[in-house]
Amino acid sequence: MIPTAIVEEALSRQLNLIAITDHNASANVGAVVQAAQNTDLIVIPGIELETAEEIHLLCLFSTLLELEKFQDVVDRNLPPIQNNEDFFGSQLIVDADGDFIRKDERLLSNATYLSIEAAITLVHKLGGIVIPAHIDREENGILARLGTVPAELQLKTLEYSRYTSPEKMISSYPELSDYRLIQGGDVHYPNDFLGKVELSAVDTRISTILKSLC
Repeated sequence: MIPTAIVEEALSRQLNLIAITDHNASANVGAVVQAAQNTDLIVIPGIELETAEEIHLLCLFSTLLELEKFQDVVDRNLPPIQNNEDFFGSQLIVDADGDFIRKDERLLSNATYLSIEAAITLVHKLGGIVIPAHIDREENGILARLGTVPAELQLKTLEYSRYTSPEKMISSYPELSDYRLIQGGDVHYPNDFLGKVELSAVDTRISTILKSLC
């Protein structure tokens, strides 16, 4: 999606906080942050990491610099496979206005070599937080892959998809009542925006918002 279109759609739905988390990539995050400048929209820099266990993790950071440092590690742990545009489509990197800059020629849809433990440790070291993504999904959800949320990972917040509810999740996995459950949009198109999560904060700095979730 074009960065300015993302911002405009979010604001039109009266959202004031979104996170940008592309799969194993973050090259377009800065463009969305720039597009949101001088608006009421707060953009959290992030990435959706696929671990070696094929689990999706939302890795959120306070600054683009922290995200860039994490991306450097992700890049070193991506399998060296070239993207097949005919099958997977183009992976475009654009500026804040949506103008083309370059293509990412690597296949970004694969699992990385990073284990879930290593990924969480690194994100925390860089000052970010980790939220397992769409935990209710059979594919790439932590519950399906590991059977539970291991206590040793010391996670506080979990994301469920638009296709279930906290009540249904807790009914199937009673241990989830010990976690903060938030609904993710997993937005790929403008019409996908949900705007279901409500946070109340006097201090709207991203670092403060992230601390409230960890």
